[in-house]
Amino acid sequence: QVQLAESGGGLVQAGGSLRLSCANSGHDFSNYVIAWFRQAPGKEREFLAAISSWSGSIRSYADSVKGRFTISRDNANNMAYLQMNSLKPEDTAVYYCAADAAISRDPISYNFWGQGTQVTVSS
Repeated sequence: QVQLAESGGGLVQAGGSLRLSCANSGHDFSNYVIAWFRQAPGKEREFLAAISSWSGSIRSYADSVKGRFTISRDNANNMAYLQMNSLKPEDTAVYYCAADAAISRDPISYNFWGQGTQVTVSS
């Protein structure tokens, strides 16, 4: 199974960019769908993007980030990424990567989670 850890969060000005990384220290990374979620204080965990297993040929995005965020994966290095451009203050949240067998926008569907990384966008 996978063991995930996010990195790359930080403080950025509105309009800026960040690339989040999701590193796997477990096994069989290629077999898993990888998704990114975020959670702001007092709000529910929100789906952002997901990429299919193996080739990653299928990608799904939330409307709120479509055209600004890009999900990708590098199976050879057990990594997944979320490139975030044109960041807005409302993107401020803790960002999580998650893994499971099938693409879903429901966080309940994912059994494997990282610890999260804070992204803060200043206006």
